[in-house]
Amino acid sequence: MNKIEFTINGKKVATQVEGRTLLVNLIRDELKLTGTHVGCDTSQCGCCTIHLDGKSVKSCAMLAAQADGANIVTIEGMADGDKLHPVQQAFTECHGLQCGFCTPGMIMTAASILKDHPQPTEEQIVKGLEGNLCRCTGYINIIKSVHRAAELMKA
Repeated sequence: MNKIEFTINGKKVATQVEGRTLLVNLIRDELKLTGTHVGCDTSQCGCCTIHLDGKSVKSCAMLAAQADGANIVTIEGMADGDKLHPVQQAFTECHGLQCGFCTPGMIMTAASILKDHPQPTEEQIVKGLEGNLCRCTGYINIIKSVHRAAELMKA
């Protein structure tokens, strides 16, 4: 067992994990933050995307022990109380989801895209979303949502 400490959504956490525990399993099973989804277990779909020290990472491809000392934000940490994050608001306004399974990962990735490209081109959005799969929408409204989030964040 490894003792690890980190901050998740602004809260300090200290816990013990087995060396083989994936970060996504720690987040979902022990911390009960189930907005981070497990879609493929092979880092192909992006449903498990979180922010680790300000960067988007696929939490199914990382051991929990590697998060020792990190600052983690999950989809649950994006909103400010009842006020949605601009990316969450944009996905709602632009219907950037259907079944919603990929949505947490898409939102987390979109927030990273906008951090790097505050006024992204469609090409930057498409490139930035590579590695996040949606089986329902065809991406048109997801791309619209990212553009809308950029507008909301600019305002």
